[in-house]
Amino acid sequence: MIRAVQESDIRQIVSIEARLFGKGAWTYAMVRQELNAPARTYLVDVADSLAADLPDGEERRIRGYGGFWYDGDDAELMTIGVDAPYQRQGIGSAILEALLTQAATQGARRMLLEVRVDNDAAISMYEAFGFARIGLRRRYYQPEGVDAYTMAVDIGQSRGSGESKGDE
Repeated sequence: MIRAVQESDIRQIVSIEARLFGKGAWTYAMVRQELNAPARTYLVDVADSLAADLPDGEERRIRGYGGFWYDGDDAELMTIGVDAPYQRQGIGSAILEALLTQAATQGARRMLLEVRVDNDAAISMYEAFGFARIGLRRRYYQPEGVDAYTMAVDIGQSRGSGESKGDE
């Protein structure tokens, strides 16, 4: 189930961030600031189990999250991540599809993103949705100094079916 991010989700998002992005992961304060910044849309994918089925005190498990910034013609994908046990199950694609739909609803005509040049699974997913490389940003990802491809897709054009060779 994909839904809007809630304040109570931040702790789980930060944990996933740390597992996925290591030294480059957003901290609790950074995630909270980003979620509360103007013109942001963030979604999470949560496990389908009903709250009544969960043990006392256990929250629904967030499997992935993503968000964009929109303030004009273009939307900028800020982040998308799927926790390791849930990768390659279409969750990243479902989140991206929902984000593209939300961006179109808000009036965005194009979505832009940066992706690590060594993240083949994410690049494949983005290409399946029609994103094309439009540039290269040297040493974009810090502290590692890894380059990033800049990619874009016109939101009005047909997109992938949500199936891809991998999720981020």
